[in-house]
Amino acid sequence: MRAMQLDEVGAPLRPVERPLPRPGPGELLIAIAACAVCRTDLHVVDGDLHGPLPIIPGHEIVGRVVEVGEGENPFAVGQRVGVPWLGRACGRCRYCREGMENLCDAPLFTGFSRDGGFATHTVADARFCFAIPDVFEDVEAAPLLCAGLIGYRAYRMAGDAHRIGLYGFGAAAHLLAQVALWEGKEVHAFTRPGDASAQAFARSLGCQWAGTSGEAPPAELDAAIIFAPVGALVPEALRRVRKGGRVVCAGIHMSDIPAFPYADLWGERSILSVANLTRADGTAFFDIAARIPIRTTTTAFPLSEANEVLELVRRGQINGAAVLIPENPSLRSS
Repeated sequence: MRAMQLDEVGAPLRPVERPLPRPGPGELLIAIAACAVCRTDLHVVDGDLHGPLPIIPGHEIVGRVVEVGEGENPFAVGQRVGVPWLGRACGRCRYCREGMENLCDAPLFTGFSRDGGFATHTVADARFCFAIPDVFEDVEAAPLLCAGLIGYRAYRMAGDAHRIGLYGFGAAAHLLAQVALWEGKEVHAFTRPGDASAQAFARSLGCQWAGTSGEAPPAELDAAIIFAPVGALVPEALRRVRKGGRVVCAGIHMSDIPAFPYADLWGERSILSVANLTRADGTAFFDIAARIPIRTTTTAFPLSEANEVLELVRRGQINGAAVLIPENPSLRSS
């Protein structure tokens, strides 16, 4: 197999060749058709998240099963599957027992604590993979595995909000906006200053308003969801939500939140964070995504350009999601 591997924090990914791995009991060997690039991948590369090295990043994987490990398995050779960020949960800790496997005390995360999808092949725990609805092509489906899943969890945590603000209009927000609009919500998009392209993109999807993160929307928000990893947006968003409103921080990493007056929080406003996802989130999201159906905006790149793509994501120069495509002989022959 071929892969783009992270050897040390801050270094460019290095192209490597490895022996093809074999799936263990309950696992799948997957030939990768597409893997979307997420801001979390940047946090892994930059060392904002500290995990074992070397590692193959990537956790928005779509591919086809080429080998099934021993034991019971819900998937068969040739079936298309998606591999998300949550690669395994222990099933024994308090959080797993109480239906909160996203908070598991001993998890494995795809592309962070087990090898991920910037490669031609990967091994995944079958219990944590998803069948991909036929309505989505491979490249279309890849961003749904994190941008869609985490965005959907954040959306549900926003509660019964009608007027929603989305801070950082990238891969996750452009998917979540479609869900909210389909459900009859009013969506306001906030971008970095001067990003007229992202604002036009938001309006093209049906958002009622788009402006910069420092602007006041035309009306108070019921909830705000922050996808940008910028702590200063938390007090900014608090000033834009009504009394009783919620600010949901949807990223796995964020810069420090600056001090702000208690008056901005008062009025029973609340700040929440989203951590990872559950398999139930995935099942619910893929059902609604197929019914809408969600349309992902993507730009595809060869796997060998992973470093250049990470830099484009860092600079916010991708509308929608970037997707890496490995040249995979396993898929050609099938």
